[in-house]
Amino acid sequence: MKKQQLVALAILAIVIAWMYIPRSGTSTAEVPEGPETTSRVVEAVAVDQPASENPDVISVRAERISPEAYIEQLMVRGRTQAFRHVQVRAEQAGRIVNDPVPRGTRVAAGDLLCEIAVDDREVNLQEATARREQAQFEYDASVDLQRRDLQSDVVVAQLKAALESAKAAVTRAEIALKNTRIIAPFDGIVETRTMEMGDLLNIGDVCASILDDSPMLLVGLVPEQEIGRIEVGAGVIGNLLNGQSVTGRVSYLATAADTASRSYRIEVEVDPGQESLREGITTEILVDAAELMAHRIPSSSLTLDDNGEIGVKLIDSRGLVSFQNVAIVGDDTNQLNPGIWVTGLNGQVNLITVGQEIVFPGQTVNANFDWDQ
Repeated sequence: MKKQQLVALAILAIVIAWMYIPRSGTSTAEVPEGPETTSRVVEAVAVDQPASENPDVISVRAERISPEAYIEQLMVRGRTQAFRHVQVRAEQAGRIVNDPVPRGTRVAAGDLLCEIAVDDREVNLQEATARREQAQFEYDASVDLQRRDLQSDVVVAQLKAALESAKAAVTRAEIALKNTRIIAPFDGIVETRTMEMGDLLNIGDVCASILDDSPMLLVGLVPEQEIGRIEVGAGVIGNLLNGQSVTGRVSYLATAADTASRSYRIEVEVDPGQESLREGITTEILVDAAELMAHRIPSSSLTLDDNGEIGVKLIDSRGLVSFQNVAIVGDDTNQLNPGIWVTGLNGQVNLITVGQEIVFPGQTVNANFDWDQ
């Protein structure tokens, strides 16, 4: 044989011997088993009780939750708006003879905004008054003659018409003189001033614009599928973009939808004492809708089932764990006691708030507090 073949046979013999010796020399005595594994117990404790210190006990925390009345809120995007904002226009033409009220000034109804030169309006009133007196005298004289059958009815009627025309002329002259003073139609703030002293004002020109901020409004558009959930008088909380928060009541719901967005206009009157707002600030309007019974739970107690549906895990009076789907209807932003509002739970429940991921539906846990309290 060649040397290489001898080496290969020697290696094969060593391998066969190595495989045979351990099997033939193995003792038939039983291999001593390791220490028996102990099963760990799951125990449910109340949120205000200490967990077990036994390493063989796994603790989950649970809390008894009762249903409460909850007013569901509908969120609407909107803005602040003045109750009314009008442009005060001139009814007479003429030159401005006073310094108009500065912008930002708060005025009361009747305060002077712009004053137009009287020019010949006062003498026109005097002339109209004199003609009225003459017409009155002539008419009275004709009536006296008529009583004595010395005046015809036609002449009396003509003189009466002249008297009424003279009275109308006096009224027109008085209105023209009165309208030289352009006054504020209501309490508010002067938003714009378009004229200065010496400017010529024509009929219809704007003297100033007045913004009425009492009450201030929150306005927005409600989708057509949600409009049926809101009523006039419903309470509202408005969270302004500048961080301010106001309250109010729904004062108006549109009957006709906006043709472009198919949404309905909503107006909210801000409660008294909160009118110091600027117009046009973006606002999150939370409108009270339906009142329902819901459970307020910690958001950390939510979990998912095998299908990815959101829910919570409960423990019944026998200590049996179950999974229950819930629907989130609102949240509570109270920093001292935050939580969320959910529906889908029936009556009083024992909610697992901590450790819900280490138990499964159908599992039995030990409860070391009185569930009946």
